[in-house]
Amino acid sequence: MLRAARSCPQCGSSSVVQDDLYAESQLVCQDCGSVVSEGLLVTDTGAGTEDVRYSHSTAQSKVPCRNLIKGLQRVRALCRILRLSYDVEELAEVYFRQAYTHASFIHVTLAKKEALVGCCVLVSCRLRNWPLALGTISGLVETDPALVGGVFKQLEKVLDVEVPKSSITYVLEAHSREYKLSSAHVPEELAETSADLAKRAVALVELATDSWIVTGRHPVPIMMAAIFLSWQSLRPTKTRLRYSLNKFCRLSHMPLNKTAAQRVGEMREVLCRLGQEIPWLSGGAPDDVALHVEDILQHRHALLREALRTHEASQRAEEEESQGAEEEEGGSRGTEGESRGTEGESRGTEGESRGTEGESRGTEGESRGTEGESLGAQEDRRGTQEEIQGNGIQPSTVDPPPRAPGHQPDGTDSPPEPCTLKAVNGDPEEGGGETQGTQEQRPAVHWGKRAMFAPPCARHAKVCRTDASRWAEVNGDEEISDSEIDSYIRRPQEVRDYLQTQQQLLAATEDQECSGKK
Repeated sequence: MLRAARSCPQCGSSSVVQDDLYAESQLVCQDCGSVVSEGLLVTDTGAGTEDVRYSHSTAQSKVPCRNLIKGLQRVRALCRILRLSYDVEELAEVYFRQAYTHASFIHVTLAKKEALVGCCVLVSCRLRNWPLALGTISGLVETDPALVGGVFKQLEKVLDVEVPKSSITYVLEAHSREYKLSSAHVPEELAETSADLAKRAVALVELATDSWIVTGRHPVPIMMAAIFLSWQSLRPTKTRLRYSLNKFCRLSHMPLNKTAAQRVGEMREVLCRLGQEIPWLSGGAPDDVALHVEDILQHRHALLREALRTHEASQRAEEEESQGAEEEEGGSRGTEGESRGTEGESRGTEGESRGTEGESRGTEGESRGTEGESLGAQEDRRGTQEEIQGNGIQPSTVDPPPRAPGHQPDGTDSPPEPCTLKAVNGDPEEGGGETQGTQEQRPAVHWGKRAMFAPPCARHAKVCRTDASRWAEVNGDEEISDSEIDSYIRRPQEVRDYLQTQQQLLAATEDQECSGKK
């Protein structure tokens, strides 16, 4: 063994020797026994001899796991089913390898990994401008569309890619091919090519987008409605116009979507409104609007502007009429109020005359009572003076005891003053209270009902209806019960303040009772 001039990295000892007992020479530390460096092997690479380390010569290349291999096979199968190009297939495989080794997709279910396969294909298609819908992918991988959508959003964050949004017009061409409307499947009178259907359907969908029909809606019913209206409007014969959506789906061997009938009605309504603005027509009805679809689509921008102007003018006219009607109602109610006011004034004068007569009689009775009381007080004073003089006590000035509020000199409590309606509701002559003739405020109409074109959430907004009869007699002066006060209290500080106020009120009432008894 030869001693090498170097130290051991493990223990720091300098007793490092070269071990030549085996075919490979190594540097070994004599103190701890660790191998400081390996020897070199000589290999023949064809171009000459080359020195290779032992660890490199015995290393094995990593083999991908079984699930990764199955996932890549599934990606290739989906790409071949969709007949995608080799460029898209290769990009999908690269994305699947990157996502599979990411921490977000390691410990997940098999259903989520199956959705990951479809999402990688979807991302690759979108980046290569290949129209593909999320529903098509979820149907191919046989997974819930909601799960596929969640994995798609998560994949965008993991791969840090910006996927372009797919429009419904990109998918219409592929969707129109699914309808069996060629001359080989249907009679010549009912046949149409998929290219013509797609072109007319794209224009109808663009019109539906301008009128807020597409917003927030599922694309399949909109595409089916657009294809049906396109098929009717390309050759609007009596035979085609008699076809319903259900009969059209049976003719084209397509399953009927229940929501598509509503979309057909909404599109026809928009076409009828625009058809009424065509100068050379008197107005289109829902039955014959298919005859003018080509003209409406050709001049749709000008017709939309004219329809909005007409709608705004009609709204102004309605508002003016409603304001005039309200003014007339207010004038009639004002005359009725004036007549009631004159009747009330006449009754008030009669009551005042009767009150003055009662007051005069009351003053006479009070004067007689005061005279009797004065005579009785003089007799009492004489009797007390005689008793004092008989007992030998000198009279002195003694202050009378204080009286409680409402306590009469004869020892009886005076009744409290009655609470009048004027004090509670206010005097109607002074304008303090609310009269019975107040006008009820009508609920404001939602702006979505007034607008000609509005989003579906605004046109069909759910309004909470309240019973107006419950609040018809509420004027704000009603008494509040203790249970209602408890329901208004929320914070602990408010509870403490409420209890303290109750104790103070209770103590004040007890003091008043004690002073009244004295």
